[in-house]
Amino acid sequence: MEIQFVTSVAVIAPDPGRSRQFYVETFGLPLADETGSGYLHSEEVPGTRHFGIWPLSQAAQACFGQDQWPAHLAVPQVSVEFEVADRAALDAAAEELTAAGHDLLHAPREEPWGQVVARLLSPEGAIVGVSFAPALH
Repeated sequence: MEIQFVTSVAVIAPDPGRSRQFYVETFGLPLADETGSGYLHSEEVPGTRHFGIWPLSQAAQACFGQDQWPAHLAVPQVSVEFEVADRAALDAAAEELTAAGHDLLHAPREEPWGQVVARLLSPEGAIVGVSFAPALH
């Protein structure tokens, strides 16, 4: 698999209000939620393409289609997504990960904003995504 760059870093927040206070008020990061979804983010944090505060309930919805994170899995604290060149490279990466014995949280699928992503848990319990976001190419 050939990773082109880090697409996104997001802290996963069981208490989004507390995380907002920490990252926005304490650090002054320019995070906003234009859609009212509860996901604060910015493409204007220097050194990143995208930084966000991802509510744990939204991470559970994205990975499992439910509001609660499954009790048998480590509760993630961060999400990191790596970008590949195109959809074919993403599909190949997902196959490579599965062949190497990694369990995907979900197979490659398209998100409402056009990004296609497959996710798994790292040994540390981070959500790791391999993605193709056409808008970034």
